[in-house]
Amino acid sequence: MGKWEILDQFYLIRDYCRAGYRKVVLCAAGISLLDGVRPFITTVLLGYLLDAVYEGAPFGRLLRIALTALGLECLCYCMSSILSEIHNQKHDYIYEQQNGLLNKRLLTMDYKYLEDPNTHTMLHTIRNAGTDHGLIGLVLEDWKDFFQALTAIVTAVVIAFPLFTQVNPLREGFLNSWLASLLLFVVIAGLVYFSFRVDIRYGKRIRRSHQKRAADESLLEYYMGIFESSERQKDLRLYGQRRLVQEQTDAASGRVQKEVDAEAALAAKEEIVRRAATALIGLFVYLFAGLRAYLGLITIGSVVTYAAGIVQMSEAMADLMSVIASIRTHAPYCHDYAKFRKLGSRKEEGKKVPEYGPGSRFHVEFDHVSFHYPGSSEEVIHDLSLSFDTGKKMAIVGKNGSGKTTFIKLLCRLYDVTEGCIRVNGVDIREYDYEAYCDLLAVVFQDFRIFAFEVGENIAGSGEMDEARVREALDKAGLAERAKTMEQGLHTFVGKEYDESGVNFSGGERQKMAIARAIYKDAPFVIMDEPTAALDPVSEYEVYAGFDRMVGKKTALYISHRLASCRFCQDILVFDRGKVIQRGSHDELIEKDGMYRELWNAQAQYYRRIDR
Repeated sequence: MGKWEILDQFYLIRDYCRAGYRKVVLCAAGISLLDGVRPFITTVLLGYLLDAVYEGAPFGRLLRIALTALGLECLCYCMSSILSEIHNQKHDYIYEQQNGLLNKRLLTMDYKYLEDPNTHTMLHTIRNAGTDHGLIGLVLEDWKDFFQALTAIVTAVVIAFPLFTQVNPLREGFLNSWLASLLLFVVIAGLVYFSFRVDIRYGKRIRRSHQKRAADESLLEYYMGIFESSERQKDLRLYGQRRLVQEQTDAASGRVQKEVDAEAALAAKEEIVRRAATALIGLFVYLFAGLRAYLGLITIGSVVTYAAGIVQMSEAMADLMSVIASIRTHAPYCHDYAKFRKLGSRKEEGKKVPEYGPGSRFHVEFDHVSFHYPGSSEEVIHDLSLSFDTGKKMAIVGKNGSGKTTFIKLLCRLYDVTEGCIRVNGVDIREYDYEAYCDLLAVVFQDFRIFAFEVGENIAGSGEMDEARVREALDKAGLAERAKTMEQGLHTFVGKEYDESGVNFSGGERQKMAIARAIYKDAPFVIMDEPTAALDPVSEYEVYAGFDRMVGKKTALYISHRLASCRFCQDILVFDRGKVIQRGSHDELIEKDGMYRELWNAQAQYYRRIDR
């Protein structure tokens, strides 16, 4: 095993211990030691008992030997059972504990990694690497077996050492020589090494089989999400795609089952080879020990002790080799975990805190900003320079892919610029404390999420809420009447995932909740990416008509494909290919040739209909 193969696994175990589960690891270590030693207690004392019987020892001595063996066996078994009970109380939920570690990392890593497909590939590999106990359970089980086998080998060597070292100087012959002992040792080592190579070879074949079915397992997970979603099922049913999905899932399930059967067959063949090697070792050891007893070099009881000890040692060595092979097989998964945990954390190096209060003014400046997404050389924002002051309502328009949403992501520091810098009140935003800077922003993204929490918790973003402020925010967002119909009031759950009394709100109602959440935050900057995309025309009109009431004198930035919203804004930025190609008020831009007038004229017929 390479150094990094071991270190990656210890990183995983260390993180698990630091998460508060050190007791599980310590219990696993104790179980390894006890289970490694326990089988030899009976072996050693049985040899003593046979020698005592052969010598004609009194019954009392025989009884003491038997009770000692039984007592030590029971003591080890009880201690192992107690540790196992403590271990299993936590170990049964180790997959959930593992997901807790992964989720904690997801919450703290830089946002750019969340949109990187490689991150999700690693995450899928880690989550699906092991059994129901996950990758951590798999690694802990490997190392528990490793130390158990190592303990058994050390114990067996101590017990069986005299078999190889005892010689009778008064006798001659090959069996009474060091050469015979060396030859037996070489035979045992050779068979164990052969078993190890078989484990490695079959382990690689099993991993290749697992990799072959990984894509199909991902596909089945994706389809499972479709089956469980009532919203997605609507499209399946209306477009007659159920048969297509069923055929694809059946085909993927068949391929997965084929690979699972192949893995089971490989595991069975591997076990047969291991058992055969162990049986041959036992045969050679018993033959060697029996002949040495026949020559009077060891006692009859020693034959049982030494031979049984060496057989157990050979089994432990085979187990050790198998575990090493298993550790090496699982090492790539742990390497994925090591890479995942090393992904950069959120950029929080800044220490400055922006000062603001009622009536505070801010000046925002984009200074020759360029940006391309990680893994791509294509610039989404190109040499952008602009500035604006707070207190204005700004619209950001342009065709799809023009850089509008990326502009907002950079302003929100979800990504840092590739070149140039963004300043707020003359300070590079990277110099601000990340959390303090985020307090300046209230954002409603186009792909917003309302969670399966209580309505009030969703709006306040916390379990502690100011109910009066929540109701005011709902009122400004146009949900006051809907809120009055909820039996549990602000404590009504969104959806029925966690509470049967929850309410399935419509898409438009959820979007209004997202707007209310932004209003409740009461931040100096309000940013809305397609804020009315899921609203009907009447609700859309209500939102824009109550625009001033919602945001007051705050700075408001809107991304919208519906240019009707631009009439409510004093400043309009027209994006194209990562640059601002036009800027001005609605009246100014509508009088000029350019993209804004082109977009406006394309939609004007619908505005006239609404105005009528």
